[in-house]
Amino acid sequence: MRPIEAKAISAIRVLSADTVQKANSGHPGMPIGAAPTAYAIWSDMRHDPKDPAWFGRDRFVLSSGHASSLLYSLLHFYGYGITIEDMQNFRQFGSRTPGHPEFGHTVAVEATTGPLGQGFAMAVGMAMAEAHMAAIFNKEGFPVVDNYTYVLMGDGCMMEGVSYEAASLAGTQKLNKLIAVYDSNCITIEGSTDITFTENVAGRFTAMGWQVIDVENGEDTVSISLALEEARIETEKPSLIIVHTDIAHGTLKQGSAAAHGSPLGEDVIADMRKKLGWKNPPFDIPEDVYAHFEALSQRGVRVHNEYNAMFEAYKEAYPELAAKLAAWRNGDIPESLSSDEAMFAADAPKATRSCGGIVLNRLFAAMPNMFGGSADLAPSNNTELKGTPFFSPEQREGCNIHFGVRELAMACISNGIALYGGLRAFCATFFVFSDYIKPALRLSALMKLPVTYICTHDSIGVGEDGPTHQPIEQLAALRATPNVYVFRPADQKETAYSYLASLKLSAPSVMALSRQNLPQLADTSDKAMLGGYILRDPKGTADVILMASGSEVELIYKAADMLAVRGYTARLVSIPCMELFRSQSREYQESVLPSDIRARVSVEAGATQPWGAYVGLDGASVGLDHFGASAKASILFDKFGITAEAVAEAALTVIAANK
Repeated sequence: MRPIEAKAISAIRVLSADTVQKANSGHPGMPIGAAPTAYAIWSDMRHDPKDPAWFGRDRFVLSSGHASSLLYSLLHFYGYGITIEDMQNFRQFGSRTPGHPEFGHTVAVEATTGPLGQGFAMAVGMAMAEAHMAAIFNKEGFPVVDNYTYVLMGDGCMMEGVSYEAASLAGTQKLNKLIAVYDSNCITIEGSTDITFTENVAGRFTAMGWQVIDVENGEDTVSISLALEEARIETEKPSLIIVHTDIAHGTLKQGSAAAHGSPLGEDVIADMRKKLGWKNPPFDIPEDVYAHFEALSQRGVRVHNEYNAMFEAYKEAYPELAAKLAAWRNGDIPESLSSDEAMFAADAPKATRSCGGIVLNRLFAAMPNMFGGSADLAPSNNTELKGTPFFSPEQREGCNIHFGVRELAMACISNGIALYGGLRAFCATFFVFSDYIKPALRLSALMKLPVTYICTHDSIGVGEDGPTHQPIEQLAALRATPNVYVFRPADQKETAYSYLASLKLSAPSVMALSRQNLPQLADTSDKAMLGGYILRDPKGTADVILMASGSEVELIYKAADMLAVRGYTARLVSIPCMELFRSQSREYQESVLPSDIRARVSVEAGATQPWGAYVGLDGASVGLDHFGASAKASILFDKFGITAEAVAEAALTVIAANK
């Protein structure tokens, strides 16, 4: 190692430690121990600080998001605009250097990480996206989609089950351009990993079809670089590079759990400075260090210029492909979709999962950049895209994905696909198993990614499978998650308009779709794209407002007819997406749910909690605040009181109470 390289690594260590110390909060141990590894990766990586969003760049994901001061130090030294002042404001309100890396908040952060293991799984998605798009767009002599995906992970990532799920699929798919670097320092918050984690990681990954390379000394950048080169020339398998390091290497807290999640302390940092021969005060970096990193950055600039020249020639040789790639990357939505009659037409009762399958394929016909699949449930979810194969090592161009029974990894991988750029990611499972995808859905929402989560079998309508498969609280849980749009359409038209509305969102959407057949309603319309709207209104002021979503919209029609026999009138309101409805103007919301009509009843085959804001203190909610049972769907709806009769009775009660 040249002296300037050793000095550059020392600079990363010192700046990372000083950053955590000034904030009096953070995780200094891994940034110090993994500094040589990170330096080696970034020195070899293809990236350009002058254009962080360059599509041809290699991707780098810090799966161990708690080591964020390491990533911020790299971004600072490589010239990505993270200043010393930003480093000094680490973990402070409004700073560009938050406690864990946040996509869209800090330049060149490829993914929001922190929940361990998810960053690794998202990197798998990025590698899948790269392989898929390369198969579609690359031509001989024109590798316009050609990058590696690097992920730096730690012991905690290895322990989380999602890493196993994602690694298993990556090995099956032979994602040879995925390079995972495992910083094995054998320390977690509670102490040595020996107390909980003694498995043979190399053996596990070898068994899953990975190339495994072992680097005994985490200070040996030559060996790390050679391992990275060996990984890059591998043509069949993803690579795991296990780098054995010491947490807080070279400090008085080396190898100690105390270095994991707490500042080192001024005395420990002073001792580290002395051992490194570092004479500069905190946040003062020698000019020769900056000059060295600038020289490293120039390599990326040159590679970028070469890529641009190649791409210009590609546009001349393959103008249609170049235009398609630009459209995919821009996220263009064809205007023709709203006039595609096949997406809206249905003349017989149909489960909305079946409606969703029709819509999904109509979207795919217009938007061939859709890429996704199901957690081994495509025939039930109706999510297979017709006319395209399944993505595999032999058919990278396939737009369907077999995720296997891996719900959490599926959702994380879908995030990675969306983050890569150019593709419309979707994934599917039964609605009750949204519990398994929720951690990744939360990151979708944080990152504002337009991932579509298709969740069928959305109620006790599942029937005989019983309470383990019957969602109750899931609608409430997902509706409570910020920046998530939950759609529960009532028929073919509402399903189509729900998908169209979701295409315009910078946010994840959840399609909650029925197993059982539902009638096609004459009054549903494009107003479903507003989230809530009036289906039917009586002449004059209504006595009560009846509102519902999904399969229960049918019930409010029947309940209104029962009330009419008793001499009462009802306004019928469909609310397929509460989040969209809330985003409308106050005037519009008031026009649908006028405040002077206080007699209101909601009905939904799920927890009643979300409806409180709409029925108010004087209204009532018909729903389920208990688990289901194993029986035919028709019996369950009757036994649990999710019926038109129950809605009509509740309406009579609230009408009387509001006189």
